[in-house]
Amino acid sequence: MKDEQTPKHNQLEQYPLWVRMLLFFLLWLIISYGYMAFWQDRQIEEISYSHFKTDIKEDRVASIEMTGSKVVGSYLNEGEDTGEATGEPPQRFRTVVPDIDDSGLMALLEEHGVEVTARPDEQSWLRALVITLLPWILIIGLFVYLNRRMRAQFSGSGGPFSYGKSKAKEIRSEEVDIAFADVAGLENAKNELRQMVDYLKDPQQFQEIGAELPKGVLLAGPPGTGKTLMARAVAGEAGVPFFSISGSEFVEMFVGVGASRVRDMFGKAKKNAPSLIFIDELDSIGRARGTGIGGGHDEREQTLNQILSEIDGFSPQESVIVLAATNRPDVLDPALIRPGRFDRQIHLDLPRKEARKKIIELHAGKVLLAEGVDFDLLASATVGFSGADLKNLVNEAALLAARKGKKRVDEEDFNESRDKIIMGIKREDRLSEQEREIVAYHEAGHALTALLLPKADPLAKVSIIPRGRALGATEQIPEEERHNLSRTYLLDRLTVLIGGRAAEELVFGDISSGAGDDLKNATHLARRMVCQWGMSETIGLMVFKKGEPHPFLGRELTEEKDYSEATAEKIDAEIRRLLEEAGKQAQELLEHHREQLDLLAETLISEETLSAGEVERLLDLDGLGDHFRTDAGNSEKTTHAG
Repeated sequence: MKDEQTPKHNQLEQYPLWVRMLLFFLLWLIISYGYMAFWQDRQIEEISYSHFKTDIKEDRVASIEMTGSKVVGSYLNEGEDTGEATGEPPQRFRTVVPDIDDSGLMALLEEHGVEVTARPDEQSWLRALVITLLPWILIIGLFVYLNRRMRAQFSGSGGPFSYGKSKAKEIRSEEVDIAFADVAGLENAKNELRQMVDYLKDPQQFQEIGAELPKGVLLAGPPGTGKTLMARAVAGEAGVPFFSISGSEFVEMFVGVGASRVRDMFGKAKKNAPSLIFIDELDSIGRARGTGIGGGHDEREQTLNQILSEIDGFSPQESVIVLAATNRPDVLDPALIRPGRFDRQIHLDLPRKEARKKIIELHAGKVLLAEGVDFDLLASATVGFSGADLKNLVNEAALLAARKGKKRVDEEDFNESRDKIIMGIKREDRLSEQEREIVAYHEAGHALTALLLPKADPLAKVSIIPRGRALGATEQIPEEERHNLSRTYLLDRLTVLIGGRAAEELVFGDISSGAGDDLKNATHLARRMVCQWGMSETIGLMVFKKGEPHPFLGRELTEEKDYSEATAEKIDAEIRRLLEEAGKQAQELLEHHREQLDLLAETLISEETLSAGEVERLLDLDGLGDHFRTDAGNSEKTTHAG
């Protein structure tokens, strides 16, 4: 039995009745004009007026029709003058009578028995009507088309005159299909937001006891941690309308448009209360006022002022909660985050190991997996990944498996996907033998110092395959996630960073530009140790703003330095000392274990990539002797066993 075909929706039904009638009238005019211009005149011969009179005198014309100055006639068929019918239609011709007084024409027609039919010039008024109406029809049609385009551009809220209307996307409660169960990890944030959900579900319960929930909730955290997803989950759990907009959509080139859109959006939310407003990238309009080079932006500041006044205008009976998300809560205007506005801040951190495992399992459930995929190992190997990064990890692994023709995604695909995300794709160009040797010793220097230093993060992989902008990579994965960094750990980290450059200098007696990124990271780390973490005995416990972020705010250009030039020289000298001592320590370690360095570099040249287990078996770490470690200028003997 064949399925019944569902009739397609008539596209013309979306237009008003008058527009459809206008379109049909225009179509009728085009068809009529085309019929007159092409079809009727298709078999008519065009002759001159002189030829026409000659044909009359030769008795070849049977009849004519005169419409104004136009004449359309028929010739006599052969045999018609003898009374014998040929059965063929008479041939037709056309000519134009000159605008002169030719009084002999009618006499000539009567003399030769030509049948004459005179008609009024009906086509003249039709032609005049077409010429008159067609430009207006085109203008009206163009206006309707532009109006529809502008209506779509301005979110369907009034066409080209709707600049002040809100561009927020209104999502009804039944359209939100995301709940807290769909958000892996972030348990603390979900527990905090469940109170908002209970309030939106039953605001009367809170109002009767006299409790007032915060009017604004600020979701802060690094990119990709799930701020937007969490806001949608709140709306899905509460089952209320959800108004979503980005902060940049408020601002236009016309001053006052952003404030008007804010008023319109809050007005719609109040009409649909209880409801939820979500403003993404709040820092684009909520940055501290009066900052930056050249002062503030009038349109942005007016928009911010309107948001502040709208939040203040909420009465306790209005069940509207404003959620906002930002990556930079530290640059927001103080008036925006004071009590009574966005006074509740929920920080969404990067997921820890257990949360990463849940996120990977959640996204991996949508792809076909092979047996033996260890999610616990993947979670351990993805330190620093956000929720968005983990979703991308699973998707990239599925793409790689499909490209290889596999039916299921295995652990090898996940590892390759992780390398691609962290280090980039493999480069097609091959290094020369000399460059491969330099890169091999450089990465071997990183790997060997990471193995020898007791506080350094454990080695995971070392490779000399060029990826992205890097010619090689040494990967370290911490055994546990660190939130508090000790001084000894940071010193060992500096030594590992400079270990590649130290290996080049030790082996080749020269250095290359390959250590540029290592030196940049090492200098930045040493500067923070000296200026922000008080880890220098020379500088002491003071904290300086040197190297602090927020250059786009422009505050540093007008504020005086909180340290003298003499102190600046001491800071620079202390940073240089930390880097030089780290380089000296790396040089001593590698020189003491030169045989292991050469063996590791030679193996890298042949194998290109080695895992941590392969490196440990290759170097026989249990057989390594004592090594010396320099700690902040004081030498102490430490033993490293395996």
